[in-house]
Parts: sequence; structure tokens; C-alpha cells
Amino acid sequence: MAAPTVTVALNAAVYAPGDDMRMTVTYSDADTRPVTVTVVVTDVRGHSSAPAQVTAVIDPLTLTVTDDSGRAWTKLSDNGAVADYRAVA
Repeated sequence: MAAPTVTVALNAAVYAPGDDMRMTVTYSDADTRPVTVTVVVTDVRGHSSAPAQVTAVIDPLTLTVTDDSGRAWTKLSDNGAVADYRAVA
């Protein structure tokens, strides 16, 4: 089994108090794969619906941001591979 991977980038190397801090987290897990489920509904007379498909990710990664300075990070977006956060310095 492969270990999850993560990289983190900040929008600056140095911040002054009150500066806008942006953090981008890129992450993946080689063992997490999407699964496509196809469903067909058939009534008692044998009439069937068209196939309906849905894709789900089994065991997705969950990100948690902690800051030992007590700063609160707000999640701006997360598409399952890249997450963006914001805090104030």
C-alpha cells in the first residue's frame, strides 16, 4: 500500500501582522480510487429504467489544518486534490 502524499505552499515567506496568508495544499492517495455504480430499476412487469450511474470515492482523504500559534485557517476551496486556506498573520 502506498502512503498518502502532500505538499504545502504559502503565498509569502515572511508576513507582517495583519497580512493575508494563503496556503495551498496538494494531496493524493494512490490507494483511493473512484468507484462507478450503475443502477437499473425493474418493476414487477419487467419494465426497466435507463441505467443511472454515480461515481463515489471510497475512503477519501480528510485534511485538518492546525496552527500552533492559535491562528484560525478558513477553507476557501477543496476539490479532493487541491485545497486552499486563508488566515490573517
